[in-house]
Amino acid sequence: MANRMRPCGWQPPMRDRKRAATSARHRAESIFIMIQVTPQMRILLAVEPADFRKGIDGLSQVCRKVLSCDPFSGYIFIFRNKRASAIKILMYDGQGFWLCQKRLSKGRFQWWTDNEKAPLKQLAAHELNLLIWNGDFRKARIAPIWKPISQG
Repeated sequence: MANRMRPCGWQPPMRDRKRAATSARHRAESIFIMIQVTPQMRILLAVEPADFRKGIDGLSQVCRKVLSCDPFSGYIFIFRNKRASAIKILMYDGQGFWLCQKRLSKGRFQWWTDNEKAPLKQLAAHELNLLIWNGDFRKARIAPIWKPISQG
């Protein structure tokens, strides 16, 4: 009701506007940082396509029975659908499960390992980022994880 009483064009004092802008920026930053992928994380890619009608519980069962892994281990599990147009990422953070999905609006994911005999392939953090952005590992120019120091 107090807002209706203000004259047209009235603005709060500058110090109040700065405080409001700072708190809004802080809220926006805290909203966008949900899951951070670090180089220390273990990332497992399921080689075979998964049924995308499954949610957290169904994919947890796939982890246990098909992949022989514990979904509560803290690993990041990545699944794709049969058409290779979508991926799902399942992760347990100590309090609960995260299930993220990305579906491409056009095209298919360029790279996916399919000639592996094992049901899982381990990925590095930078490879997960490439996969999420539909990059191709075979064409990406990435520095080696470590480089030996020559003694001379």
